[in-house]
Amino acid sequence: MLFLVVATLALVGLATAANVNTRALTGKSKSQKVAESQRARRRMSRMARSRSVTSAGQRTAIRHRRHRYYERFYTSSFADDITGGDVTAGEDPIVRQAAIDALGNMNGTVVAIEPTSGRVLAMVNQKLALSSGAQPCSTIKVSVALAALSEGLIDKDTPITLGRRSHMNLTSALARSNNAYFEALGRKLGFEKVSFYAHEFGLGELAGYNMEGEHLGIYPEEEISSKLGGVGKMCSFGEGISMTPLQLGAMVSAIANGGTLYYMQHPTTPEEVANFQPRLKRHLDIASLIPEISVGMAGAVQYGTARSVRYNFSEEQVLGKTGTCSRAGTRYGWFASYANTDVGRIVTVVFLQGGRPTFGPKAAEIAGHLYRNLYDHNFFVGKPALPTNTAGVQPASTQ
Repeated sequence: MLFLVVATLALVGLATAANVNTRALTGKSKSQKVAESQRARRRMSRMARSRSVTSAGQRTAIRHRRHRYYERFYTSSFADDITGGDVTAGEDPIVRQAAIDALGNMNGTVVAIEPTSGRVLAMVNQKLALSSGAQPCSTIKVSVALAALSEGLIDKDTPITLGRRSHMNLTSALARSNNAYFEALGRKLGFEKVSFYAHEFGLGELAGYNMEGEHLGIYPEEEISSKLGGVGKMCSFGEGISMTPLQLGAMVSAIANGGTLYYMQHPTTPEEVANFQPRLKRHLDIASLIPEISVGMAGAVQYGTARSVRYNFSEEQVLGKTGTCSRAGTRYGWFASYANTDVGRIVTVVFLQGGRPTFGPKAAEIAGHLYRNLYDHNFFVGKPALPTNTAGVQPASTQ
């Protein structure tokens, strides 16, 4: 009997242990399992919603990418036989060949000028160079900078507020071609002063003296519409303005020679070269301002928008300003510069038109190639520079 009782108790103990072990293995009660199941369903629901939102965002981004605006250009950046019809008998043969080689098959023109006399040493693709020009893009900033300096609004180090925590001075703005800076400067000056100085520096009038085939650029008589950006856009992009390569060359020549604005002259025969006389248009009161603007123009070549000059040429200091913009399916690329040398000082204007391969840095690269060609032909050594003293030069009679 005792044996049966002991055996029964042993069996009950084993059953209890089995139940305990089973619970240990399952580990959770029914209510806990239900709670976990609910949490799992909630997690799955959140993940599904997240995937839905992500997919919707991706679809929206794809739609935006598909509808992003890409500007279309209808003018080719390349052209054949661009020198056809050029009159070359009075040009410097070394400078002309250097310009032709530098321009290559790009659709554009190169004008090389002796800044101390206004003589055009070479003009490649004369039909385009003498045309009514195009929007000056960011090269207009040179005129605006001189206007602001003349009015005493700034010096090269004066900071202009561009945003809540953004400031910039003239040197950086010229070197990096900052549009916001020059828009702010234009609004400070106002249209009347901007227009006055632009005309003083030669815009809106013929740059050449009795130069056959030269067309006049356009400078508006009043501020452009605020819908087009008003005076701000006129001062940052040259909106509403048409400038010719000769006008830009004359202005940069005045900077290079210390403030004398010459008529541009293009001799067409050896006799005209032998009898060449500079023709004075007017003296500009900018001699004290040139050091203020020169630092930024040098910076453009050293580290700014025109650093592509240095792909081909770095032996001499070059100062310049690029410009890039587009209108009516044509993109423009400008670069005006001068080699700051004691001997062989020369001003070059490169103007390109076309599509995507056309822009200011490409024009600067072409100018660098031109300077390299001249340097390799000893253009900057071996001959004296023309004097910059214009005391004996008489003003030209009205054309």
